[in-house]
Amino acid sequence: MKSAEIRDAFLQYFESKQHAIVPSSSLVPGNDPTLLFTNAGMVQFKDVFLGSDKRSYSRATSSQRCVRAGGKHNDLENVGYTARHHTFFEMLGNFSFGDYFKRDAIHYAWEFLTGVLKLPEERLWVTVHVSDDEAADIWLKEVGVSAERFSRLDEDNFWQMGDTGPCGPSSEIFYDHGAGVPGGPPGSENDDLDRYIEIWNLVFMQYERQSDGELKALPNPSIDTGMGLERIAAVMQGVHTNYEIDLFQHLLSAAANATGATDLENKSLRVIADHIRSSAFLISDGVLPSNEGRGYVLRRIIRRAVRHGHQLGQQGAFFNTLVKALVEVMGDAYPELVERQAQIEKVLLAEEEQFAKTLDKGMTVLEGALAELSGSEIPGDVVFTLYDTYGFPVDLTADIARERSLTLDLAGYESAMTAQRERARAAGQFKVDYTQAALDLPATEFTGYTGLSGESTVLAVLREGAAVDSAKEGDDVALVLDQTPFYAESGGQAGDSGYLESEGVRFEVRDCIKQGSHFLHIGRLLHGELSQGDTLRGQVDANIRSATALNHSATHLLHAALRTVLGEHVTQKGSLVDSERLRFDFSHFEGVTATELKAIEALVNDQVLANTAVKTELCDMETAKARGAMALFGEKYGTEVRVLSMGDGFSVELCGGTHVQRTGDIGLMRITSESGIASGVRRIEAVTGRRALALFDQLDARLQQAASVVKAGPDTLIDKLEQLAQQNRKLEKDLAALKSKLATAGSRDLVAEAVEVEGIKVLAVKLEGADAKSLRDSVDQMKNKLGSSVVLLACEEGGKIALVAGVSKDVTDRIRAGDLMRHVASLVGGKGGGRPDMAQGGGSDVAALEGALASVAGWVKDAL
Repeated sequence: MKSAEIRDAFLQYFESKQHAIVPSSSLVPGNDPTLLFTNAGMVQFKDVFLGSDKRSYSRATSSQRCVRAGGKHNDLENVGYTARHHTFFEMLGNFSFGDYFKRDAIHYAWEFLTGVLKLPEERLWVTVHVSDDEAADIWLKEVGVSAERFSRLDEDNFWQMGDTGPCGPSSEIFYDHGAGVPGGPPGSENDDLDRYIEIWNLVFMQYERQSDGELKALPNPSIDTGMGLERIAAVMQGVHTNYEIDLFQHLLSAAANATGATDLENKSLRVIADHIRSSAFLISDGVLPSNEGRGYVLRRIIRRAVRHGHQLGQQGAFFNTLVKALVEVMGDAYPELVERQAQIEKVLLAEEEQFAKTLDKGMTVLEGALAELSGSEIPGDVVFTLYDTYGFPVDLTADIARERSLTLDLAGYESAMTAQRERARAAGQFKVDYTQAALDLPATEFTGYTGLSGESTVLAVLREGAAVDSAKEGDDVALVLDQTPFYAESGGQAGDSGYLESEGVRFEVRDCIKQGSHFLHIGRLLHGELSQGDTLRGQVDANIRSATALNHSATHLLHAALRTVLGEHVTQKGSLVDSERLRFDFSHFEGVTATELKAIEALVNDQVLANTAVKTELCDMETAKARGAMALFGEKYGTEVRVLSMGDGFSVELCGGTHVQRTGDIGLMRITSESGIASGVRRIEAVTGRRALALFDQLDARLQQAASVVKAGPDTLIDKLEQLAQQNRKLEKDLAALKSKLATAGSRDLVAEAVEVEGIKVLAVKLEGADAKSLRDSVDQMKNKLGSSVVLLACEEGGKIALVAGVSKDVTDRIRAGDLMRHVASLVGGKGGGRPDMAQGGGSDVAALEGALASVAGWVKDAL
């Protein structure tokens, strides 16, 4: 059976057992910020198992795409060198959420393997936990598995989500590849060899581990299973390694064609074939190469594949061409690959080209460091600089070190990384955590969608993270209310401000934030005293709320416009919306051109001019998705979601923020800047409404001022500027020619100033009125006049020293211009370097220049 046929057979079998077929979730977990990538089928169901998410089904089955290439589950370094390690794989799974338990899970697994796939029973070996008599009886007495192919194991057959939480025993099914393959059965001394391969793991979640280690029985035990598609495909296709299955053979052939390799068992080809899967799927799910987090892992995967291509002799960009082959074998199961093929290819090509530049720049820095290395260990600060400044992966530096019998100072590297993290942490702003203080309070009800004022009861007065009895005039505190019209900071929208008042009491709300289900009104008590149980009337600042709403609604239109102009790969990576402006971060692999920015801005303003109604609707997540609503990465949604629609379907997103009534309320949007903030992440800032009009007024005033300075009118300003620019270019050209003449006017006298050192003419002088360019011209002229020579010329410009050194070709085997430059530059408080025949540098210690020039002849003599 082909891989695709096995996948379909699995899903169809469990669908026949009343399981809902659930599509694979993204490789970026939406419900677990501690997890780098989705690494198992149960990840998308984690909240269902924990009871915080309710689904319309109690049985599910899926084929989940997974990546294990970072964090706790990291198989990256093993890929290509073992038979079954991959950065990307597919996990077939069936799940029960408090429905069936061990008996059905075991019978389903056995029926599928022996009934549907027709695997011989004598090739299957089963294990259970040592304590699990129930599972053992089902296997041995009901299913009839032979006791000779059955083991009881300890830690290998117990699974848990973390130090606390759901856990339970498991049962694993192994396939015996036969006596011709070395290795023993599970539980034996040599069970880590390749004869017996685990193909399916059935987890029986029946306990919850408490913080003290106690196992408490769950009221609704559940089932979580996982079977690697690649492993079962190898079994069904009668091959021993995953790389021999149909899916990988196609990718290996494509990689061989792209690199010129001929041996499909080559380890480098295996690395490339594996890495194109993880790279393409990660990009498809919105991850872009960068120097941190998920993006850095993706960058490492891509660069590792490219490096293996180079080892096979391929020096040009090739990795991006393999996306086509991947689409051919996996596009039917994952149509998003087909839809985003062009985008994936562009990102991979850009990263390959960037890697080529990184190699050049990083290798220059590394070679310089190695030239000055006194021992056999590359210093940690060098390794850190290569990573932090040039994006040079540490494992690449390690590879180069191994080739030269060197080691890395990893302790020093980690120290530099720690120092950087501390600097970042110190620069950040941290808010007081009131979570524990408000833990037992009722949830705050938000009333601000329909009004900006209302009465509330004070549930708690909090100061510095703790509850207090009361607050007096001048105190800075946070108030928790039972209901509030104040919007709490969320989804990038700033919190409301305003006042809470009663007779003799006035509390200024300077910010409103949300912690858990509570709204915290942070501010200062301006008059009177207040205590828990007091009643206050809140009034939101209407002007700030209105201005914020304009910017927030414009952000939604901007997001839709970006996807229309740049492509559907654009996803929101962050935002900040307040009453002053809007800021929107999005995924895109290159800078946005001026033409694209104008098109984006025009699309938004077209929607503003259309003045359509902004609609909100509450519905369940499945209904929202069916209507095309976009969910934002990193946001956690409940069973009921709020769908915001603008422009008759132009923008449909899930959003809990406050917005305008009609798009025309925005008035106008003007983009003020576009920039890159990280690899693959761009940022647009913009203003709306009155602030956009104020911006036009400012620009007009500057135009008038600029025209006045050059004595032109606004209509003739461009012509006047072009005229002045032409005059300036001519003057600069004339000035450069004069400087060159000045620098070379005394060339014949300079010949006379040269001294002879062991048959080589040495000239080291300062030229008045010269600049760096004229120095280079003069060095070339003097080398021609002097013959076998070493020339170093200097000039002073604005308190800075410029240095240029030249060595004739017949002397470079003994004297190198770069070495001479480093010597002289160090004497004048600077640095420099270059080629053996030409080098440049500079310094700042003008007083030391005369002595530095005088030392050149002696340095040449010593070097010879």
